[in-house]
Amino acid sequence: MLEMRAVGAGYGRAQVLFDFDLALAPGEVVALLGRNGAGKSTVLKVAMGLLERRSGDVAFEGRPLRGLEPYAVARLGIGYVPEERRVFGGLSVLENLETGRQPERAGAPAWTLERIFSLFPSLGRMRERRGGSLSGGEQQMLAIARTLMGNPKVVLLDEPFEGLAPLVVEAVAKAIGVLKREGLSVLLCDQNLRFARRIAERAVIIEQGRARYAGSLAALEADASLRERYLAL
Repeated sequence: MLEMRAVGAGYGRAQVLFDFDLALAPGEVVALLGRNGAGKSTVLKVAMGLLERRSGDVAFEGRPLRGLEPYAVARLGIGYVPEERRVFGGLSVLENLETGRQPERAGAPAWTLERIFSLFPSLGRMRERRGGSLSGGEQQMLAIARTLMGNPKVVLLDEPFEGLAPLVVEAVAKAIGVLKREGLSVLLCDQNLRFARRIAERAVIIEQGRARYAGSLAALEADASLRERYLAL
């Protein structure tokens, strides 16, 4: 579904990713794990075309993405929820959702407002509220819901649990589980193995811009030395 091969990327003179590889299969949830500054967000930005890669290849359903603007990548069926959420503060919940609307696409679940409000009932109860008046957790749910309105085949989630209250974490984790059952492919960036193990089958660990581990979460959980080396704070 989504493949990155030997990708190198960075900002200015600083190289962040080095020969980075990642593969995401249809209907799979993969957790991209690593400490702060390891390069997780950079991986997502390269995949979305927000950051030009210096080497390597990125392909979606076998189609190379080199040279495509982010809006063109989104129109192919890749949805992106940035860590900053970036909801439109002056627009209502409904208006925010409408900004993400795209036509239905073959091979992807079709999301309507009714389905969105079934997934996130709290958004349905505040559909006329401005995005800027929502709590951090509500904004996170709105950011995910707005992305789903584009009927994506792949969803890239950058630190979706960061700074959220436990009840909101539960709601977001449950929603990601629904996306998985719908057949969406999800790449989830996080630092916390505890959250990832609930919804992902496979993990990729990134450290200093390189993929250090790619395999099952079960094997990762069984290897204390690996966790200590790459994930311990």
